[in-house]
Amino acid sequence: MARMLQSRRPGHDTRREIDPRSHDASASLVRELGLSDADIEEIVDLFEAMRRWSSAADAQRAASRRSMRLGENDVRAIRFLMASGDRVVTSTELAEHLGLKGPSVTKLLDRLEAAGHIHREPHPSDRRALSIVVSPGTRALVSAAVGAEHARRLRVAATLSTEERRAVTRFLSAIAEDPDPGRDA
Repeated sequence: MARMLQSRRPGHDTRREIDPRSHDASASLVRELGLSDADIEEIVDLFEAMRRWSSAADAQRAASRRSMRLGENDVRAIRFLMASGDRVVTSTELAEHLGLKGPSVTKLLDRLEAAGHIHREPHPSDRRALSIVVSPGTRALVSAAVGAEHARRLRVAATLSTEERRAVTRFLSAIAEDPDPGRDA
C-alpha cells in the first residue's frame, strides 16, 4: 500500500505546498493536535487525493462544456432544468436558481435556444409566462455525460466498506460545513 501511495505522489514541491508543517499557522496546529510525522503524511496524501479529484472533476466539466460549446451558467441552467423533471420551470425560477437578474437570464436563454439546447413553450396555467424545456438532443448528451460520471463514482464508492463510506462522508460534510472556509486560505 505504501508503495502504491508513493507511486501516486507528485513531486516533493507539490506535497510541500499542502504539507501543514510548512505553513506557520498550520504548523502550530500540528503541534497543538500532537500529530506525528506519519499522521501528517497520511493527511497530506488525503489532501493530495482531494486536489487530484478536484482537478479531474474540473477538467471533466470543462471538457463537457467545450464539447457542447456551453459556459458554466449554461450547464448549470440545463442541469437545473433536467433535474426539475416534468415540473414547469419559468425564467424567473431559473434566474433565482442561478443568482442572475432578468436581462442576464434572458440572454442566457436566447443563447441556449439559438443553439438548439432549449425551447420555450406556453406555460400551462399562466398565460403571461413561458415554460423552459431542454431539447431531446441536449437531454441525451447531458444524460450520457453526467450518467457516465455518476456511474464511475458509484463504482468507486461501491468498492468502499460501509465504515469507509461513512468516514469519507463525515470528512467531506465537515469541510463543507466549515463556518469560515476562507480562514485558512
